[in-house]
Amino acid sequence: MTTATIPDVRDLRATVAGAVFAPGDADWDAARQAWNLAVDQQPAAVAYCADEDDVASVVRLAREAGLRVAPQGTGHNAGPLGSLEHTVLLRTSSMRGVEVNPVRRRARVRAGDLWQDVVGPVGAHGLTALSGSSPDVGVVGYSLGGGISWLARRHGLQANNILAVELITSEGELVRADRDREPDLFWALRGGGGNFGVVTALEFALHPIAEAHAGALVWDWEEAGPVLRRWAEWCETAPDEITTSARILQMPPAPEVPEPLRGRQIVMIDGAYTGDRGGADAALAGLRELRPELDMFATMPTAALVQLHGDPEEPTPAASDHSMIGVLPDDAVDAFVAAAGPGSGSLLMMAELRQLGGALARVPAEHGALPTLDAAFALFGLGLAADPESEAAVRADAARLVAAMTPWANGRTYLNFAEDAVDTTSAYGEDAYARLGRIRAQVDPQGVFHANHPV
Repeated sequence: MTTATIPDVRDLRATVAGAVFAPGDADWDAARQAWNLAVDQQPAAVAYCADEDDVASVVRLAREAGLRVAPQGTGHNAGPLGSLEHTVLLRTSSMRGVEVNPVRRRARVRAGDLWQDVVGPVGAHGLTALSGSSPDVGVVGYSLGGGISWLARRHGLQANNILAVELITSEGELVRADRDREPDLFWALRGGGGNFGVVTALEFALHPIAEAHAGALVWDWEEAGPVLRRWAEWCETAPDEITTSARILQMPPAPEVPEPLRGRQIVMIDGAYTGDRGGADAALAGLRELRPELDMFATMPTAALVQLHGDPEEPTPAASDHSMIGVLPDDAVDAFVAAAGPGSGSLLMMAELRQLGGALARVPAEHGALPTLDAAFALFGLGLAADPESEAAVRADAARLVAAMTPWANGRTYLNFAEDAVDTTSAYGEDAYARLGRIRAQVDPQGVFHANHPV
């Protein structure tokens, strides 16, 4: 197998309405850029598809040339793709268009839509989607890999709220998969990632929730130990209506950071409660007993939840690590704080424990390959990696955090948080993974599709 030749690129340009880039082109570096600027993508070519016909053409031409295809919208979670030497990077970012059916409580999005495109139109009807914690994350990639929203403990994974998927197969054919048509493929797509085709559209369920009581509680990081021990205990009995995360943050002295937090080292518990103010106050009472320096919980439209976490909204160079935590006793909290808190010397900008459980631990009546997340918490550590030296240092600190928590990890993985190559089997049960493999062999026998987390 060889990289794309100039005639191959000419064929793409003659067939595809969108822009096509090859190595050496003036805009090559911008065209191949991942969201994580520390990831150096070097594909054989990059094709920006305008519509489904473009996608089908790219898939057919790549297959005929002996190349693979890697669908990509925003370029989040690009690190696990590895070498793209024999791969056409198929960009879907131009394929946008959100449709909301408020009567049926469903939305349809195209391949390039971001969560920030969705939450406003959905919220205008008093509805909410199970959106992620970053507004600029693509809906499709997030949904195919699972999708943990601020309503996750009440409504489960976004993947299991998918109602239909439209995709281009390895033969270049447009297929619609739902519970009645292509049911095996539909099962695989809900949690099985981008292994089965190029998804061009998704339809998913919406929920009749217009507002949430959401925000953050903030303490100086010197309080991290007692705060996180209380939070871990509180999580054991927290109602499903609330989903939270606990983070040790080292905030940069940047103007976009709110002034009370700018340049500071803090511990923060943020989250959302879907219910009335009284229920929220009751749920938060045990945490407020620790007298946070800042209490920013307030009633807000659910459309605003997509920005609650304060994640960067522009491409950023970063390095990270991840694991799933089964239990969080006091000694686990102490290990977490020792690895990322005061006196640790850690370069991590964020060390996070995301609260799971609730509906995330219960198998829903309708589900795909990832019915639940088998853990109590998701651990994630991240830092800025502006150059190779800082990237190596941050990777070491992120690995140190994960290693410190190994005694309480359960060996599972949530692939949307795994930004390096991992053993994909760790995300699924044995039977589910075997079934995913059989379906992949049926729908993509030649291995045309290059997914970031392959099965």
